[in-house]
Amino acid sequence: MNDSRFVQTLSTAVCLSLALFFVSSCSNTPQDRFQGYVEGEFVYVASPLAGQLESLQVRRGDRVKAGDPLFALDETAEKAVLDQARAALVLSEAEFARQEKLFRMGPAAAQDYDRARSARDQDRQRVAQAEWNFNQKRQAAPQASLVYDTLFRQGEWVAAGKPVVVLLPPQNIKVRAFVPETQVGSIHYGDTTRVTVDGMPDPFIGKVSYISSHAEYTPPVIYSRESRAKLVFMIESVFDPQISANLHPGQPVDVEFRSK
Repeated sequence: MNDSRFVQTLSTAVCLSLALFFVSSCSNTPQDRFQGYVEGEFVYVASPLAGQLESLQVRRGDRVKAGDPLFALDETAEKAVLDQARAALVLSEAEFARQEKLFRMGPAAAQDYDRARSARDQDRQRVAQAEWNFNQKRQAAPQASLVYDTLFRQGEWVAAGKPVVVLLPPQNIKVRAFVPETQVGSIHYGDTTRVTVDGMPDPFIGKVSYISSHAEYTPPVIYSRESRAKLVFMIESVFDPQISANLHPGQPVDVEFRSK
C-alpha cells in the first residue's frame, strides 16, 4: 500500500514537472515574430477591343521592361477604317484650303468656309479615333514586371476588355502578417520589417506600409485553435523591387518588426 502511494506521488510530481517545463518553454518563444505570407497585386493587361489573338510575344516566367510588346490582336478591320479616315481627311483639308483662299479673296460665302472647316475638324477627330483603335490592338508592358501568366493562346478569340497577360511588378509584392491586438500598438508606419523565408539564410528587409484599422477574428490562410480566440490586425510590408523580386505570392514567412 505504501509502495502504491509512493508511485502515485512520484507520478504526480513528474506530471507537474513536465507541465512546468512546457509552460516555461512556451513563455520563452519569441513574442516579436509573427506568421505571414507573401501577397502580389497583379496587373491584368487587356485590349478594350475584341479580336483574334494574332501574336503573343511573351511566355509565363519572362521578365519584361516598360514598353516591351506583350501581344497583338488582328487589326485588319481597324486598319481599313484608319485608311478610309485618312483619305477623307486629305479631301476635307484640300477643300478647306480652297474655301479659305476664296474667303480671303472675298467672293466666297462665309457659310461655305465654316462648312469646310467643320468637315475638316470632324475628319481629324475620326482619324484620331481610328488611330487610337488601331493602336489598342497591340499592348505593351506598362512597367517592368514578371509575366505571371498568359490566359489565351495564339489564334483564340479575345473578347473586349478580357485580360490576355497577367503581370506582377516587383513593387506590387508585399508581405502580410497578423499581429495580436495587445502588440499592434508598438508597430508604426515605416518600421523596419525582417522577413524570414524557409531555405534562405538571410532575412529580407522591408518597412511597414499599412496597418489595418479594424481587427479580424481569424487571419486568412493561418488557421489554429488558438488564433480563433484572438483579435488580430493585418500589417503589410513593402520592399525594394530588387528584394521583392525574390519573394513569391503565397509563400509562408515569419515576420519581425523593429521600431526606428
